[in-house]
Amino acid sequence: MCNEKENKDCGCLNDILGRILMLQKQDFDNETFTGCDKPYLGPTCTSICYNTRPIMLFNCCTGEPWAFPYTLNNVSTNSNVFRIESLDDCCCTCRVLALDDATNTFTSTNDFFTLDLNCVGAIKCLADTYIDLC
Repeated sequence: MCNEKENKDCGCLNDILGRILMLQKQDFDNETFTGCDKPYLGPTCTSICYNTRPIMLFNCCTGEPWAFPYTLNNVSTNSNVFRIESLDDCCCTCRVLALDDATNTFTSTNDFFTLDLNCVGAIKCLADTYIDLC
């Protein structure tokens, strides 16, 4: 994969993405944490208006953010912000999120990709938000 190394253990990335995926599916009441593995969505654990922790994934070889194409309202472009939808061993499936520059909010697209976590060197979590998934 990356730099033609043998597959590494993707446990760290898998754990963080697994936590985010679990959070997006259910509520948690827990202590206060910060960062990607915060055990609830939103600024406090009593927030109920969040369903997504947007993420950016960075290429392990170049350090550049992964970007994938999407089409929304008959306009095609790329985005480097995603919502994790599923996790299977060292592979994650993500939904591409579109940034609405006018409102500075994300919009859900119907474009998905699956990425081998062995190609991911870092994850950046963005502020929790609500995204209409219909």
